[in-house]
Amino acid sequence: MAEPTGPGAEHRRLYEDSQRQKAWKRWGPYLSERQWGTVREDYSATGECWDSFPHEHARSRAYRWGEDGLLGICDRQGRLCFAVALWNGRDPILKERLFGLTGPEGNHGEDVKECYFHLDATPTSSYLKALYKYPQAEFPYASLVEENRRRGRDAPEFELCDTGVFDGDRYFDVIAEYAKAGPDDLLIRITVANRGPEAARLHLLPTLWFLNTWSWGRTGEGYWKKPRLRLESGGILAEHESLGKFRLAADGPLKEWLFTENESDTERLWGNPNSQPFVKNAFHEHVIRNRSGAVNPAQTGTKAAGHYVLDVPARGSVSIRLRLFAEESRLAEPFADFDAVFAARIAEADEFYAGRISHRLTLEERRVARQAYAGLLWSKQFYHFVVKDWLEGDPLFAPPAERLEGRNSDWPHLYARDVLAMPDTWEYPWFAAWDLAFHMMAFAKIDPEFAKEQLLLLLREWYMHPNGQLPAYEFAFGDVNPPVHAWACWRIYKMTGTRGRRDRLFLERAFQKLLFNFSWWINRKDADGNHLFSGGFLGLDNIGVFDRSKPLPNARPGGRDGLDGVLLLHDAGDVAGTRQGGSRVRGRRLPLLRTLCDDRRRHQLAGRDRSVER
Repeated sequence: MAEPTGPGAEHRRLYEDSQRQKAWKRWGPYLSERQWGTVREDYSATGECWDSFPHEHARSRAYRWGEDGLLGICDRQGRLCFAVALWNGRDPILKERLFGLTGPEGNHGEDVKECYFHLDATPTSSYLKALYKYPQAEFPYASLVEENRRRGRDAPEFELCDTGVFDGDRYFDVIAEYAKAGPDDLLIRITVANRGPEAARLHLLPTLWFLNTWSWGRTGEGYWKKPRLRLESGGILAEHESLGKFRLAADGPLKEWLFTENESDTERLWGNPNSQPFVKNAFHEHVIRNRSGAVNPAQTGTKAAGHYVLDVPARGSVSIRLRLFAEESRLAEPFADFDAVFAARIAEADEFYAGRISHRLTLEERRVARQAYAGLLWSKQFYHFVVKDWLEGDPLFAPPAERLEGRNSDWPHLYARDVLAMPDTWEYPWFAAWDLAFHMMAFAKIDPEFAKEQLLLLLREWYMHPNGQLPAYEFAFGDVNPPVHAWACWRIYKMTGTRGRRDRLFLERAFQKLLFNFSWWINRKDADGNHLFSGGFLGLDNIGVFDRSKPLPNARPGGRDGLDGVLLLHDAGDVAGTRQGGSRVRGRRLPLLRTLCDDRRRHQLAGRDRSVER
């Protein structure tokens, strides 16, 4: 990345991070909003991931591959996580994560049944803001499931707002804000606003915990010694083998600190005795059921929370302040500069977007665009999935025999342990190759280096199949997505620099791998040997005008392969400016592109175009 051309502190942070001078992106909104119900957490024989790890298990069962939480953050390897937990005094469980219907439960498939909003974000997460609307009445878990199950596909979905829990404005707006004073210094402000006509009580539990990497019997990369959280000097000291030491300081009317372990409650889940007394769902038991013995009196563990009991006046609000910072910072007064840092980060975010969003838009349109960018940036999430380990199971947890011949068994090389842009933070909490390619068009406007890195990442040998195919998504990495990656690389190459100053190194790095991918299409998806390529879907996903799993006449996805070839010729042309290999490749691909065009025209004229979806 060249020296920052735009004004402002956020441009400087982006530059420093790209040059590895300061790790401004080490912390961000990378905590998933749904880890339960995913393929990577499914260790069943049938492959029914929704049933294998349902929402009902999430509060009591340790995750294997990641974590989730409400309005939360974590480091870019998902080691140490922070999120908000809530209790309105009526719900049967703490609100620790978003609730939604599984694919089989929803009358239109899986669907989150919450009201939450990503309000603001900067590319380095120097400022983040999100909102969750929490009813003061009991959350209608059962009625949401039962009513949507009762309705058919021709009926509208039954949403949270339809249940009446927001009537009379009896709900809390819970706003979480994060501001960075440094790469490892995060200020946290949580504001609870009572929108109702009467005063209302809310239990607020800002929670800090470690990803469980120690219970599976593995060692090596990503499997560290068991870390520790403990109470020290009025706050939490977090100690981790690779992350180092961090402190969480709290301000305001804190009732108590709570500690437990991020370990499964096997007694509740499966009727087996727990190996230790302190388990993942301890805070539910302590706060809701008054079981004081559920939490560790020694005030140590791998999961901890501050417990606030807030009486919020009618139409009023209450804020609490926390600070998560590296031990080496040695902050004597963690809250001395708190308000000043927040004010500076918000002003810098305003400055950044003032230079990124067109002033030809109205004020309201600029606000919409800025919040859209916030949603995009909050979709960056830590994604961990090592297919070989998943197929084989762990030393302490053997997989079912069906696993080795089942889903994704032909992708054992795939090793994902990265921050990736997700199609959606709840419904699709896993990367999808062609969604990602499209999303990078928007990312390139605010963080061009991230856009390039994401496109190159899927072309690396630990993602791309040895045969040249790009991974689709975790339900079926071998599914065929439309060939849009070359188009995305070419567009971002042109978008992120003026002629003569474009990033040819990026293009060169992408070009050779894109050739492998193009060759995969040429060699694997020409079913009839007539240079008309099929496979994948047209882009309407599950609202298509016809069934994508059945052949239909006169569909022409093969045109995308022609576009793919044209773009590779463009790539070769620009690469040829600095590499002789580019001109040689161009010479080989041009005849092939002519053959694609000639054969398409010949088959169309003959009425025998069979490039249908297969």
